Amino acid sequence: MKLDLPGYQWDLPKDLEVPHDELAARVDIYSESIVLYLLEKGAVTTKVISADDLAAALLRHTTLNSGILPEGTLWWKMGRSGPEIALWRPPKIWKVALQEEAFAPAKRFELPMPGLIFLCSPGRPPSVFAAKSKPKLPSTPIYQAPLFNTYDSGATCPGTNKYPADITEIPENFFTCFFTRTTWGKQRSKKHGGDLLALWKEIDGKQSYPKADLVRAGTVGELIGGGDQK
Repeated sequence: MKLDLPGYQWDLPKDLEVPHDELAARVDIYSESIVLYLLEKGAVTTKVISADDLAAALLRHTTLNSGILPEGTLWWKMGRSGPEIALWRPPKIWKVALQEEAFAPAKRFELPMPGLIFLCSPGRPPSVFAAKSKPKLPSTPIYQAPLFNTYDSGATCPGTNKYPADITEIPENFFTCFFTRTTWGKQRSKKHGGDLLALWKEIDGKQSYPKADLVRAGTVGELIGGGDQK
């Protein structure tokens, strides 16, 4: 079809004696669609394309690589806020501080935690989930982390903490924060429901976490973004 589009062209300084660079294509992005216009020999071809088509075209000559991944990495992906790496921390006893009241001394705990999955991006608060064993398949179940200051989505509240750019430091940095008695959403314990303090008091000083008490949150595949796959 014939269509007159605005005469956009790239102009260089005239003294360079370089000819005009004629418009070859244009992309219009609407709220519900993307339209591609291809111009050739005065004719315009119009196509409705997907966001995936546009992204693939723009990234065709871009090389993406993860670099050398740190020990304990489960997966790497490009998220909405940039690169995201899932780090695994096996079951261990973590030293934790709980600030129940402002200006009052924090309560100290030594808590056995199940294996934890930290979804980390440089300088950002992580998302945290629990798992009964190190994930090996997308179908591996994940569970709510039995921790304060977390959301059902796994996201965590940073408070005043500044997270490091080195993602390998984020899991340990997370546990140096002072927790407060705040959670958002569902229960974090089958036995104690949303009363995490009762759970923490029960397991304080113990050697292992009661895995049967974990509350299901989904699958590893859902975290990666590929659904619950086998």
